[in-house]
Amino acid sequence: MRSQLLYAVYVPTFMLAFCMGMLSLLLPLYAIDLGLSFNLIGLVVAGYGIGTLIGDLPAGAIQDRLGNRPSMIIGLCVMGLGMLALSRSERFPMLLLCGIAIGAGGALWNVSRHAYLANNTRNDSRGRAVSFFGGVYRIGSFAGPIIGGYLSDELGMRTVFAFCGVVTLLTLTLPLLFVDDSQAEQPGEQGTSMALSYRRMLTYVRSNVWLLTPASFGTICAQMIRAGRQIIIPLYAATVLHLDVEQIGLVMGIAAAVDMSMFYPAGYVMDRFGRKFAYVPSFLLQAAGMALVPFAGSYAALLAATSLIGFGNGIGSGTMLTLGADIAPPQGEGMGAFLGLWRLLGDTGQTGGPIVVGSIAQVLGLAPSIYVIAVFGLGAASILGLFVPETLKKPSAAGAEPAALG
Repeated sequence: MRSQLLYAVYVPTFMLAFCMGMLSLLLPLYAIDLGLSFNLIGLVVAGYGIGTLIGDLPAGAIQDRLGNRPSMIIGLCVMGLGMLALSRSERFPMLLLCGIAIGAGGALWNVSRHAYLANNTRNDSRGRAVSFFGGVYRIGSFAGPIIGGYLSDELGMRTVFAFCGVVTLLTLTLPLLFVDDSQAEQPGEQGTSMALSYRRMLTYVRSNVWLLTPASFGTICAQMIRAGRQIIIPLYAATVLHLDVEQIGLVMGIAAAVDMSMFYPAGYVMDRFGRKFAYVPSFLLQAAGMALVPFAGSYAALLAATSLIGFGNGIGSGTMLTLGADIAPPQGEGMGAFLGLWRLLGDTGQTGGPIVVGSIAQVLGLAPSIYVIAVFGLGAASILGLFVPETLKKPSAAGAEPAALG
């Protein structure tokens, strides 16, 4: 099973994170070269997020209907074709459409991959499996911009976009070869209509509303602080400390390295002691680090604050994905639709974080927006810690998987 997860999930995840890391660096620069205004550049960069928000719920129902392997393959194919089309795009409407297509394909890949992990991991080892996935994603995202910058200098940005498309299309051969739906799908469940999938999901949500309501608010707050830090740190470094691009990159890079180093301890803690022992300290530390940023009056002080944030995010590696898998209904009872809803909640928080920062900073200044994002981190720790029950379940003496919630 470990080798199956390696080739079905971890290797494709690294390759996609690597490609998306290159796109995240080069796409705004490419838009600048085309002479687009800052507003249009912002929309181009937001295209991926718009696509995921549009695609999350349909992706869940598609996964329920088709199964994991077809859904993974379709998602990767749409992403790859979107990247290839991006390499030929020279106008704003096409750039935006390509970003939305890549995001919609990414939504289908994300939901089907999440369902596959949930179906093929035991509850008491899921934390390590998912946190390892988080670590692989972080490593790919870290390496992508570094290599993407070098390749773009040598070959041009359009060539890099095409390269990402080809790599993504080649990646779909891995789920084609290594994903086996026969162990995850119940007989007769493939072909479930999307309407039935949604009805099953809504039935499950209504019967577990006491659990899912705080979990939903908690994951939105969690993703708000995670996304907010990505815009707060560069803005504060550039506008308050007046650091140059190289110094800002080093601050972000060191924090990312600290973040990446913690994925294995995060998984061990989740499976050994419980999910709360990972995600509650994670968001408390991120909130504390965020609240310290306005007091950072030097490069070294900002580096210390961002490293604390990175450490906090690192020990929370994979926690929200693990929680979503823990509380999801079984396959055949609306799992795909539920995980699509779970992704939508997280993506809403991730999209909302930068918007909140920008809106508050525009009216009140940067420091108040930093404190608001810190409050979201405190809210995530409080809501998830106080109102969501522990979802780690030890195996029975016979070694059987405990029954699902609900």
